[in-house]
Amino acid sequence: MRFGLSDEQKMLDESVRGYLTRALPLDEVRRITVEGGGFDVSLARGLSEQGLSGLCVPEAHGGAGLGMVEAAVVAEALGYAAAPYGFAGACVMAPLAIARAGDGGLQDEMLGAIAAGERRVAVDFSALAGTTGAADLQLAGKTLSGRATHLLDPGGATDLLVALADGRMALVAADSAGVAPGLRKTIDRTRPFGEASFEGAQARVLDAANEPLAVASDIVGIGRLMIAADSLGAGQRMIDQAVSYALEREQFGRKIGSFQAVKHMCAEMVAMLEPCRSLIWYAAYAQQHGTEDAPLVIRHAKAHLGEVTREVSRMATEVHGGMGFTDLLGLHFWYKRITFDRQVLGGPERCRSEAGVLQGWAAA
Repeated sequence: MRFGLSDEQKMLDESVRGYLTRALPLDEVRRITVEGGGFDVSLARGLSEQGLSGLCVPEAHGGAGLGMVEAAVVAEALGYAAAPYGFAGACVMAPLAIARAGDGGLQDEMLGAIAAGERRVAVDFSALAGTTGAADLQLAGKTLSGRATHLLDPGGATDLLVALADGRMALVAADSAGVAPGLRKTIDRTRPFGEASFEGAQARVLDAANEPLAVASDIVGIGRLMIAADSLGAGQRMIDQAVSYALEREQFGRKIGSFQAVKHMCAEMVAMLEPCRSLIWYAAYAQQHGTEDAPLVIRHAKAHLGEVTREVSRMATEVHGGMGFTDLLGLHFWYKRITFDRQVLGGPERCRSEAGVLQGWAAA
């Protein structure tokens, strides 16, 4: 296979990055995180018009019907911009779960509205991702009770999609009786994170033709891939900012980028991060084409990006010296985004543990 983006994928990348560059200068990111809690209606509408909300919705339902490579390209661009926009859950995991596990009526009702940006679905798959304090949910027939503790992309959500430990998924309108959604505070201010309690809420059940666990586990893997791609973009932005700063900042009468120690730090960051791009692209290709190694590669991608980008964020901040810790430069938006990405849907330890089971090196 050819490890490179097609012309169409490059055009998608350039289009999304161009829009984000115009719409999201640092001051706008700062404003949305402070005033909007990480969600902005105008930005969400603009990105929906760019096609992001319908990117993974089948063409039959008004979407673009694109695959995992395109979705990963978009996720990377969003991470690069520290965009206050929920993508992994609302634009990828939710529509794919409904398309794969929902009945025809549910697909007709939801997918077109998602593609048009009229409905946004927050998701909680923590019961399958090995997350500490995972969701504790019970589903009796079509009645949902319990608590979802890790809702991804709750900003502007009209519906909530939660997964139980057995893989069954339940879709509930956020404003329906017996549902009490709320927000949780995390280190990352660029994307809201939520929770919800359910007391006898009426749900639409997605059982994936009685094979729910396989489908739901696959959706978790897709979410991990999107989060890893987001981390890749955020890490690249921190490197670019560090290099730019090193070429401008003067100390002892010289640009600090002329000092060998700083050169080595920048080169080391690039050497660590650049191979990750091929890893993400292959993981996306494998998932899209259903290769046998897709579940394994995605787990390795999520774990590896979590480790590499954490180190990149540390070194990039160090290149900036004391200024790197100030709000003026805004590095903390990417630093904290990387920190959040590292743990959501399973940290490196969890992903490597699951990879060990898949490879027969550890007991399930």
